Amino acid sequence: MTGLATVGALVGVLLVGLVVLVRKPANARSVLRWSALAITVLVAAVLVPFTVNDSGAAAGYLLGIPVVAALLPVLAQQTGRLTIVADLAAALVLTGWGLLLGLGIGVAFLPGVILLIASAAGTWAPRPSTP
Repeated sequence: MTGLATVGALVGVLLVGLVVLVRKPANARSVLRWSALAITVLVAAVLVPFTVNDSGAAAGYLLGIPVVAALLPVLAQQTGRLTIVADLAAALVLTGWGLLLGLGIGVAFLPGVILLIASAAGTWAPRPSTP
């Protein structure tokens, strides 16, 4: 079950990356943040039965912490403040949580980190010159 969620998340990240590279949306960082949240929520939803069966009531925080962490950059974007900090903090929390739970469900949350780092890195990318 975890392998399926991880592969699905990786495919999702690759598809989002491809869309951003090909389409070059004006709000690419927003697309990356929302996609990271969507992938994290979908991974958590897929892992609910397995985690509840394995960990019982602890499934709430085992799956909730990554979802809340992925939600922070989207909320920061809505307020318009500290978006880079929120991207990096969420990436750090997801990475730490993924490594902490690495032998179990944690690996499935790591693909979302790629999108959050790309969103933060996109802030420092040089802007294309206009003719």
